[in-house]
This record gives sequence, structure tokens and C-alpha cells, in this order.
Amino acid sequence: MKILMVLTSHDRLGDTGKKTGFWLEEFAAPYYVFKDAGAEVKLASPKGGQPPLEPKIDAPDAQTEATRRFKADSVAQAALADTRALAGVSGDGFDALFYPGGHGPLWDLAEDADSIALIESMMAAGKTVSAVCHAPGALRRVRTKEGSLLVKGRQVTGFANSEEAAAQLTQVVPFLVEDMLVESGGTYSKGPDWQPHVVTDGKLITGQNPASSEPAARAVLAQLHAR
Repeated sequence: MKILMVLTSHDRLGDTGKKTGFWLEEFAAPYYVFKDAGAEVKLASPKGGQPPLEPKIDAPDAQTEATRRFKADSVAQAALADTRALAGVSGDGFDALFYPGGHGPLWDLAEDADSIALIESMMAAGKTVSAVCHAPGALRRVRTKEGSLLVKGRQVTGFANSEEAAAQLTQVVPFLVEDMLVESGGTYSKGPDWQPHVVTDGKLITGQNPASSEPAARAVLAQLHAR
């Protein structure tokens, strides 16, 4: 069982002068779900190397069992610091693809040709693709073998407009995940703000927010074990 996790390389929060990146919980929780299940986990990002972390991850209320475990795990930290560059990564040999969120993916992964091609190849091969929180933004330009947008006609979720409003970033992000999924023809659903909500439609698994990252990873494992 081999899983590829793809993280953002983007570190600028629009024109605010502030930093962004990926949300640690959304990486750490799935990473340990996969590792504890015996999966081989590889990491990639558009630029390779260390992906940028959302600065707010150090806030006391952002700490979880998974983030604390990661901060004490030198092996995981070394792996994260040395992600592969996406341009050199093929989906061959991987059983599933997982995208953690954070605001960064809205700028780079949503438009990254290598990421788009990777998702398209994995879906065409009948493999599982999952994205949580803002990472469903990476599906924005992805198309099926027939040429239609991947999310068209699919049940999907992602960071809700109400959650973005609560984060006070509605006017900062390049697009709203919920709006994009709806405009792309997806059937969007959400649960209460900040509560776990995961949607599975065939081989596509999406999670609404940080709290959805662990259950989304478990949904990925369930598909892999059901093969």
C-alpha cells in the first residue's frame, strides 16, 4: 500500500503581506493514519523541498494529538523537509493520492499543470484521490478522460463559504472553494462549520475542513482495503 501526499509550495497570503502554506493538522493526522496502517507514504510539492507551514498552526487551539506527535517525530520532519518536486513524480506505483489543505493550494495547486496531470492519471487508472479543506481547490482544472470537469455531477465538499468568512479571508483568497465546486457542476454538501464532514463519490474523497482530515484518510484506507 503506497500513498502519495501532495502539499503546496505557496507561502504568500494574497496581497496581505502575510504568510500562508499548508495546515499542519491536515498533513499530520492523515500521515499517521496511513503510517500506522503500514502504508508507505511519499511526499511531493510543486517546488520540492520543505513546504511552507501556515503560521497560525502554532496557536494553542491549533494543537492536536497528531501535531504534537509530528513535532516530536524527527523522521517525519526530515521527510517533510525533503518533498519531491511534482514535475518528477508519476502516479505509477501509488495506490492513492491525498492533498492536505491550508490556503496555499488555492494559488499554486489549483493551477499547477503537473498536479492536474497527476490527478487526471490517477482517476483514469481507477485509483483513489482525496483532498481536504482548501485542497479540493486543486480539482479546479482537472478533467475526466472524456474532457468534462472532474467534479461535474459528483458529490463533493470542501472549505465552506461560512468558514472562510469566519477566517475573514473571503476577500483575500483567489476563489472560494465552495463556490468553485458548485460552479464546476459539483453537488456540494457541508456539515456544521469546523465539524467533520467527508464525502465519497466513487474514487474521489473530499473533506470539508481540518476536522475532516483524519476521517478522510480513514475513508481512503477503507477503499484500499476493499480492493
